[in-house]
Amino acid sequence: MMRNLGGCATRWIVLAAALLAGCVESGNPPPVVGQGLTLGESLVARGQEHELDTVRMPPPGDFIEHEAAGFAKVLCSAVFLTGLDFEDAWTQIGGFTSRHRYRDRLPGRVLDRENGRVRITTDSGVTRTAVLHGDQGCVALPKGEDAPFYETVPVASVLDEDAPWPMGDALPDEPLPDDVNAEKLAAAVEAAFQPEAMTLALVVLHRGRLIAERYREGIDKDTPLESWSMNKSLSATLMGVLIEQDEYALDQLAPVDSWHEDPDDVRGTIRIQDILRMSSGLRCVNAGDPEYDEAAMGYPDHLYLYTGTVNSHLWATERPPQWPPNTIGRYRNCDPILTNHLVRLAVEGRGENYHQFPQKHLFDRIGVRRFVAEADPYGNFLLNGYGFGSGRTWARLGQLYLDDGVAPTGERVLPEGFVEFVSTPAPAWVADGRPIYGGFFWLNNPPRGGSKRYPSLPNSAFSMQGAGGQSTIIVPSHEMVVVRLGLYEGSFGGHADASLQSALALLVEAIQESG
Repeated sequence: MMRNLGGCATRWIVLAAALLAGCVESGNPPPVVGQGLTLGESLVARGQEHELDTVRMPPPGDFIEHEAAGFAKVLCSAVFLTGLDFEDAWTQIGGFTSRHRYRDRLPGRVLDRENGRVRITTDSGVTRTAVLHGDQGCVALPKGEDAPFYETVPVASVLDEDAPWPMGDALPDEPLPDDVNAEKLAAAVEAAFQPEAMTLALVVLHRGRLIAERYREGIDKDTPLESWSMNKSLSATLMGVLIEQDEYALDQLAPVDSWHEDPDDVRGTIRIQDILRMSSGLRCVNAGDPEYDEAAMGYPDHLYLYTGTVNSHLWATERPPQWPPNTIGRYRNCDPILTNHLVRLAVEGRGENYHQFPQKHLFDRIGVRRFVAEADPYGNFLLNGYGFGSGRTWARLGQLYLDDGVAPTGERVLPEGFVEFVSTPAPAWVADGRPIYGGFFWLNNPPRGGSKRYPSLPNSAFSMQGAGGQSTIIVPSHEMVVVRLGLYEGSFGGHADASLQSALALLVEAIQESG
């Protein structure tokens, strides 16, 4: 039986989940009563108990320059992929890799439409640049460089747009099913578009059929939108595709050569499933870690993987171990980066093109004609957060999980048991008192002393989550998939979350629970 458990909804839980996802800039959780310790205190204590005697070297460079590189990238994508107004995007998007509290230190901004570039200059006069790089989207460049270090390749789909949904976009002209309340469905859509939430797209599927969608003015069914850490779930999916193709196995030791040179290297015991469960144990500091101290630890590794303009895959493999694998659960970008590294090793190892792999082996099989997977300057996917798809794209991906990894054509895309794996609490997170994370998916089960992420949904719901309130929610009990995408600014003050919570409460009233 599949277990799908999940996140949180009280004030602390919302903040904690946001910190873990990198969605807010700072904050400490208020006390949670239990066994004499707050949850945060118990997490720190467990971490100290199992910590290995290794040293972390903070990311090099000036953090304001990193903020500038991150901001150049998100603005480049906002303008050239999504089509947002440059000046509006300055305040509305990208509050993660270009944190709002530092934007007064980024006074210079130049949009070069003719050459597909955005330049951001710091208050010390350093300019960082991002460039549109063909079908691979935008990439931030290292200082002094004029182009990425790899050639862009075309990514084309074989799908027919006019084919019937879901392999195409032709929708049937049929009334709603009898078990769907049209009035409450309409009210749910309206709730998702409260003005303060700044929602851009809402898509609702029921039994694979698109029963509701709405877009903000200027956005449509094909617009690629910022999705942030929902891409971690996509990274899990790409790994699942390779497991189904017999390239990897969940219990396999991660084939990172440098980890196996010394038999005493703890990293040599890290399995692929440990990486997917955010429990590899690598020193890869996130500002959302309960142990994080900005003064002592400096710029987070979690952000540097976006903004460092380095070979991110190599950099992640070089992180020392902090804990034995499968012991402590921490939400850190090294693990999805490592997953993308393993994907590249397998795809190129069999002589295929890495940048075309997601379209050919995943998206064409589920009805998605376009997805922009962005990369670092070395061509390594940064699908810990840099991927752009439409609302319908994410809905189709959610439906793949609702259908146990089987495509609309009946072809198995993900191996049997993979959906159960990603939607079952990771053992290290359970040991931490937070059964809220599976295999790069969030689970709708409360942590110790907290509440469910989505109170109106059953525990069986699980979801892809991204900074700024981006969500793809799979609800097996109602055979429903809900996608909400919006501007990052709408998440401030909890507006995006409150709007989505209201919409979900109405949706479970509108759609009867499956028998």
